[in-house]
Amino acid sequence: MTGLKRTTEKNLMLFSGRAHLELAEEVAELLGTGLVPTTHRDFANSEIYVRYQESVRGSDAFVMQSHTAPINHWIMEHLIMVDALKRASAKRITVVMPFYGYARQDKKHLGREPISARLMADLFKAAGANRLITVDLHTSQIQGFFDGPVDHLAALPVLARYVDDKYGDQLLAVVSPDAGRIKVAEQWSSRLNGAPLAFIHKTRDVARPNEAVANRVVGEVRDRVCVLVDDMIDTGSTVVKAADALLEAGARDVIIVATHAILSGPAVDRLKNCRAGEVIVTNTLPIPDDRRIDKLTALSIAPLISAAIREVFEDGSVTSLFDGRA
Repeated sequence: MTGLKRTTEKNLMLFSGRAHLELAEEVAELLGTGLVPTTHRDFANSEIYVRYQESVRGSDAFVMQSHTAPINHWIMEHLIMVDALKRASAKRITVVMPFYGYARQDKKHLGREPISARLMADLFKAAGANRLITVDLHTSQIQGFFDGPVDHLAALPVLARYVDDKYGDQLLAVVSPDAGRIKVAEQWSSRLNGAPLAFIHKTRDVARPNEAVANRVVGEVRDRVCVLVDDMIDTGSTVVKAADALLEAGARDVIIVATHAILSGPAVDRLKNCRAGEVIVTNTLPIPDDRRIDKLTALSIAPLISAAIREVFEDGSVTSLFDGRA
């Protein structure tokens, strides 16, 4: 065996697509590393080319991309980056997707529909991913779609700390925008000193996406500051209608809280003109300057993601970051 040299030293390498470079740079800074220089190029017909500018052989690779609009373009870039890592002999590939694209298509509502959230998991596995890190999936069971470890991080501690610091001395109520998210609202209640729970009874037509009717408020919200919690704000229709329903039921104020600020189409105008006092989100998705309004507060998710990456790299406990969530 003389003359042979063997090293067991692990090498963390962090890569980022182009969708949300600002978040990736913040994560890299917290990890005390830099992003691996990468060439990204779009051909005239919109095909994507990726090449890493240094060797990734034997590395513990973490490849970040936020699935924002145009979502199909950035998902494809993410998949190509994973494939390039696999073909360049990275030892382990962890896909970091702060927002999991197609997560709302997690089951069939009608016949002949796809389960696109499962397809997403299959695509990343086929590309070469060994592990996923994501934040606040639309439904927890999506973790079971991927054949490998999935670290499902919760933004609740980041968001709840801000709400408690700013509004904790007021009479609060935690409100779920529908009956299906009561479990999340219970976790919020526990965080906010046992604030009472309420939910909005609503109806939704599965044939008309992004539209819901807020029918009535179930629970006591009168004279309270209502913390309306959801996983995402897309067009803003659901939370704005829920905020109106709460104020009509006698709430003193409404604070809208969501992890993912998708902010499609009319969302910004709806939020700007709605009667809610503040809209609190995280930066899992990029928020361009023209989508930022005075009442919008964006908290950084980078410390949570960087801590998860560190735990995975050091073979530590990512569960410790779940903060008691079941």
